Amino acid sequence: MKSLLPALLVLESAAAGAIIPDVRAAIAKNDFPAAESQIRAYRSQHGVTPEMLEAMSWLGRGALAQKQYDKAEGYAAETRKLALEELKKRPLDAEKNLPIALGASIEVQAQVMAARGQRSEAVAFLREELARWRATSIRTRIQKNIHLLSLEGQPAPALEMKEWIGPKPQPLAALKGKVVLLFFWAHWCGDCKAQAPILARLNEELGPKGLVVVGPTQRYGYVAKGEEAGPAAELKYIDEVRGKFYAALASMPVPVSEENFKQYGSSTTPTLVLLDRAGLVRMYHPGKMTYEELRGRVEGLLERAGS
Repeated sequence: MKSLLPALLVLESAAAGAIIPDVRAAIAKNDFPAAESQIRAYRSQHGVTPEMLEAMSWLGRGALAQKQYDKAEGYAAETRKLALEELKKRPLDAEKNLPIALGASIEVQAQVMAARGQRSEAVAFLREELARWRATSIRTRIQKNIHLLSLEGQPAPALEMKEWIGPKPQPLAALKGKVVLLFFWAHWCGDCKAQAPILARLNEELGPKGLVVVGPTQRYGYVAKGEEAGPAAELKYIDEVRGKFYAALASMPVPVSEENFKQYGSSTTPTLVLLDRAGLVRMYHPGKMTYEELRGRVEGLLERAGS
């Protein structure tokens, strides 16, 4: 008779992995007591795990979205404390859940501080965390939060342009006098593909008036269906995706660089960054935008002859 142990282990692993979607579902219903109960039950059975910590981090994010700042801060602090304990046992990037949990706890803490009117203190906190975790995967997420709180009105960071597809990109400094829209996208990103027709329409309508669209991207180590790929094969695949889904943006230069994503904090795709004619950042927006939202922002800058 075959042992049932392997099957039981698979079932237990599946149950353990369900903690994150279960907690997120409870938070979506604004049922924080149910989410907390699920985490307590999981912890009593499995102990503290990276999966549990990611689930706990969603409590902080959910409370922040509800503007329950004291609760959000408490959840973030507990997530951070337990995550740092786990880091005594393993590197941060040994698996995927722990970086998400720690990164979220840092993000929530900073956003709570900013919501309380402590923006400068929040930026200082984030910069300390950036220095601490710069060599890890959460660097980009921390940088995103620094930019959300402080980038607008500042000179745009230069883009690395050693490698590209499409037309050869110009340095941002050479584009002063134009309004520049940076569109950070990923070959796997559905929201990016949905954003493309909006950008193409804006480029057609407002390009003659001084709008320039630049589309930085990066490699992720895989191609279609998550199949691992080397740098050359992935670059070829990115160009294929560009040709299929971004053909209406054929004039858009596409610098290919992981460093650009880190520098701009583009942990969310798409990320849209709008520069005025002087090269100053006037909008930093992780996520999609509608045609109406973007056109209003772009036209406002185009009409400012002295910007």
